[in-house]
Amino acid sequence: MTELSFEQSLARLEEIVRVLERSDLDLEQSLKLFEEGISHLRAAGSSLKAVDARVQQLVEAADGSFSVVDLGA
Repeated sequence: MTELSFEQSLARLEEIVRVLERSDLDLEQSLKLFEEGISHLRAAGSSLKAVDARVQQLVEAADGSFSVVDLGA
């Protein structure tokens, strides 16, 4: 699978969910779409983790200085 942006992965996930919600797919088609969906979910999750790490590294204070802020706490 070619690497997609976060937005593209999310859009494809939404499309896969819509298709899977239909009841006219056979088991093999459903399984292939599910596997593709898992791949897009992992890619989107990795993108979010990378962005979270960047936000934690640099947060600009009002005086223009930068400090490390752990947003997970």
